[in-house]
Amino acid sequence: MCALQIPTHAPRFRRSHPLAVACCAALLSVSAARADGTRWDGNAEVSGYYDTDAVMVITPALQAAAKTESGWSASGGYLVDVVTAASVDIVSTASPRWTEVRHAGQLGAGYAFDDFGLAVHGGASFEPDYVSFGLGGEGSYNFANKQALLTLGYAFQHDTAGRTGTPFSEYALRFTRHEVDTRLELVLDRATTLTAGLDVMFEAGRQEKPYRYLPLFDADVAPRVPPGASVDLVNQLRLPGRMAERLPDTRRRAAASVRLAHRFKTSTLQLWDRVYFDGWGMLANTSDARWIVDLSPSFSLWPALRFHNQSAVTFWRRAYVGRFQDGRVDAPSFRTGDRELGRLWTASVGAGAAWALARNMRVSLELEGAYTEFPNTLYIDHRWATFAVAGFGMRFE
Repeated sequence: MCALQIPTHAPRFRRSHPLAVACCAALLSVSAARADGTRWDGNAEVSGYYDTDAVMVITPALQAAAKTESGWSASGGYLVDVVTAASVDIVSTASPRWTEVRHAGQLGAGYAFDDFGLAVHGGASFEPDYVSFGLGGEGSYNFANKQALLTLGYAFQHDTAGRTGTPFSEYALRFTRHEVDTRLELVLDRATTLTAGLDVMFEAGRQEKPYRYLPLFDADVAPRVPPGASVDLVNQLRLPGRMAERLPDTRRRAAASVRLAHRFKTSTLQLWDRVYFDGWGMLANTSDARWIVDLSPSFSLWPALRFHNQSAVTFWRRAYVGRFQDGRVDAPSFRTGDRELGRLWTASVGAGAAWALARNMRVSLELEGAYTEFPNTLYIDHRWATFAVAGFGMRFE
């Protein structure tokens, strides 16, 4: 399933989830698997992210999968997000730097027969102040002499957000998501494939962040608050007190994408583009290009480029106008301090390499740098970020 948004809630450390043990055991037992007609795959990777807004994320992950000649398949995965943050948004609310951990796991199974395939999957994510569960499935059909593959999928997700140290029974923001996606992959010739996709999502519930509070300004002051205004300047200009974030209770999203891949004699070119829009008024486009060059039978190298551009949601304001009077607060019904809902663009440049150490072993390394411009937000007007991932994979048949 292709998710349109990836949650980035940051949890604190807790004991390993039981699924971690299962996935580790599956990965470690790959080398001992010798079942006739069964292919076993195991992957381990560690990724890291850091940006100039003082956010750092380290993510180790494990995946294991098995597929039989009779058509059955199964997979499992587990990851841990270790997040450390002291961003300007935290500083602006006088909150201390924090480090938290998120545990997430997934399981899946499928069966393919003749030209049809069916698959189901489920996952869960646990944090002290955030819990998420999801289930889904998809069906696929091969036709036109296996030159075309049509896939239709559905996924459901239920999230509960709270505050650390407060039971969900006392405070909880609940949120559900329904997603339908369809893909059509066409084999244009022996070296070229074209894939078109459409994702539609409906979300309902409370999506605001429990810890996010916004400054309010007098009507005559708000227009004079400049983009990228510092914490000190905002504190000088804002009204006393702060307002909690408030977002609409429903959101409809849709995204259409197309991917073209062509195999040359010693290289592969991949081009991808996605157009996105939603009921909050956001429009976005993402383009990605990757050229994988085989320098030898066991070594490949690729450069990658990506550009993302989006508009702001309709209720976005750099400085929200409000009024405190007689113990009451007059403020816009919908308000947010999430700059990812504002106007922005991001340019990314990266490179990667993969080595086949043996017939059944592979290691890879990828590094990416990104620059994001925020032309209409408080506190910062740009951000630099780096992302790196190192992986190791094994296959036995």
